[in-house]
Amino acid sequence: MTKVTLLAAGFLLLGTGMTRAQETARMPSGDARLIKEVRHELVTLPYYGVFDDLAYRVDGNNVTLFGVVTRPTLKSDAENAVKRIEGVGQVVNEIKVLPPSPMDDQLRRAVFRAIYGQGQLATRYAYQAVPSIHILVDNGHVTLTGVVDNEMDKNIAGIQAKQVPNVFSVQNDLRVQK
Repeated sequence: MTKVTLLAAGFLLLGTGMTRAQETARMPSGDARLIKEVRHELVTLPYYGVFDDLAYRVDGNNVTLFGVVTRPTLKSDAENAVKRIEGVGQVVNEIKVLPPSPMDDQLRRAVFRAIYGQGQLATRYAYQAVPSIHILVDNGHVTLTGVVDNEMDKNIAGIQAKQVPNVFSVQNDLRVQK
């Protein structure tokens, strides 16, 4: 199993078009178990939400954490949760903590309302424990990450975010689930 394949399989929100059963069948059983447990630990962190984005890579028994979070405690909580998983050797934590900014906090709320406030995106994506469209704001620049059902939903989310006042730019990195 190559490292590239494990990297692709390790992201939290898989948008590759393969079913989870197909991915699991292509990996050694230990890797599949570890990937599943790491994902579970990360998505069940108490303060992980729509304004954070976590990803990981499993390489043997080593786990590398990636992503962007708004709270420093979430970065350390993610690392500690993964370290406790049986079979994990080393954890490399490359999660970026966004700087505190009242303006960015205001933009996060405004973009959230624009995307999830009404319409088809609200009914389809907002009523989940962690909504699948993540809103990352760094110094007025918005990045949308996560998975949506179709290209239209991706485009609508991008358009809604671009219409929010005081947003400098919007990067739409949403993936369409196949």
